[in-house]
Formats: sequence, structure tokens, C-alpha cells
Amino acid sequence: MTQNGPSQPTGNAVKREAREHEISPSEIALTGAEREAVAENSSLSSLTVYSIIMREGLEELERPLLSLWWSGIAAGIGISSSVLAEAVIRSNIGSDHPYLSLVESLGYTFGFVLVILARLQLFTENTITVILPLLANTTKRHLASTARLWAVVLAANFVGTFFTAAMVVHGGILTEDIFSAILQISRHVAELSPSESLLRGIPAGFFIAALVWMLPSAKGSSLMLIVMFTWLIAAGEFTHVIAGSNEIFTLVLNGELHFIAALSLHIGPMLLGNIIGGTGLFAMLAYGQIRQEM
Repeated sequence: MTQNGPSQPTGNAVKREAREHEISPSEIALTGAEREAVAENSSLSSLTVYSIIMREGLEELERPLLSLWWSGIAAGIGISSSVLAEAVIRSNIGSDHPYLSLVESLGYTFGFVLVILARLQLFTENTITVILPLLANTTKRHLASTARLWAVVLAANFVGTFFTAAMVVHGGILTEDIFSAILQISRHVAELSPSESLLRGIPAGFFIAALVWMLPSAKGSSLMLIVMFTWLIAAGEFTHVIAGSNEIFTLVLNGELHFIAALSLHIGPMLLGNIIGGTGLFAMLAYGQIRQEM
């Protein structure tokens, strides 16, 4: 006696349906909504992340020079709010607070949140973003485009931080307590030797590049990621060339540091350290792990 009704799929039928729909046999029993939930909660592969960042890098390389320039200036101004926020915290809780460094380092995150979420051109992000397309297709044209972008964005960032430092020193826009706190923070950075500035710039460059790599997988946690890793840069007393340039320019404009010494002894070493950490370490390692898959 036969029994009417839908027959259960055989093992071969399950495999055939899985192949036709490009899904694993273990997911064949799931509903469409359940499969979408699995896809939404799956981690992005390294190759996928690489492709996302490389596409962003290619778009940046094709942007007009004026767009890069004004975005870079805005980023320089925006990142300077990190120093301002640190100074506001320091001036209010006092320099004798036992956990001053850990608390005021939260202020350092403000500028990075502003710049990264506003999609402004920050040089240290470009130590990985535009390098990945160059590693994938190393040509003279790509090399020239990358050098052009680096030069324009770096110069624009410095214009932004210099302008902000000028407003702080000569604009009379801050209270005496906050201005004094900015000078204290800036002098602490200037106390580093060139070798210390360079070596402490390597972890900072690495963390910023790692942050850029993680953002495509953040899934709503971008703000927390930015705060975590930029707080670590400040709390660990690592050196970031763009935020640090605002501190150094403040001392230059306040008459405490010569401009040539500022560039050669402080900003230059920080820049080199960030490039080594961002491009020389993280970008090369990121490319190495997906090279064979490409």
C-alpha cells in the first residue's frame, strides 16, 4: 500500500539542490529567512575585506586634487580637537589626578571619531587604503598616483593643524586654563627624542591601519573600535604625526620651538614611524595573507 504525500529528498537530491543554489548541504533544511540570517552574521573573509579597502583606495586615487586638498585641511582641523578635548579634561580634573593619563586619553579619541566617521582625508589612513591597490598592481602610474595623494593629503593635514594651532595661540578663543593644559600636553610630546618619536610612531601607524582593516567588519561597532584603538595610542604615549603636528605647531607659534627643529626632530620622525607601522608592517602583512587567494 502506497502512502500519498511529499516524498523526503534523498541524499543525492539534497546535494544536487545545494549545488544548484550554491549553498552547503547542511543549510538545505533552512528557510530563506534563516539563510539570510546566517549570511548577515557571517564574518567577512580576509579577501573580502581586502577588496573593500582596495576599492575605497582606487576611488580616492581618482579624486580631483582640490577635493583631496580641502578634505585634508578639514581633517587637520578636525583631528586637532583631540588635543583640545584632552586639554579640557586635564584642566577640569587637575594635573595631580592619579589616573590623569588614562582619563584624558579619552579626549584624544574625539578627533579621530570626527575625521573617520566624516570620511575626511587623514594621511595615516592612507598608509594602507591606497597602498593595497598599489601592491595588487604595481605600475608607474599607480606609484605616481599614490605619491600624489600622499603629498597632497599630508600637506593639507599640516595646513589644517597649523591653522588650528594659530587660532589656539593667537586667536584668544580658549580660557587660560585650557590653553595652559594644551601647552603642557604639547611640551610632553616635544620632550621625546627623534628616535623615541620614530619608534613610538610605529605602533600608532600599525593601530590606525588595523583600525581601517577592521571597520568593514564592524557591523555597527565602528564608534567603539575607533575609541578603543585611538585611546590606546594616547594612553600608550605613542606618536601620531597629524595629531602630534598640532601639538608641535602650537609650541612653534608660542615661540618655544624653531620651525626647522619642529620638522626635523619631531614631525619627520613621527611621520616615518607611522609609515613603517601602517605600510611597512600592517599593509604588507594584510597583502601577504591574501596574495595566494587573489
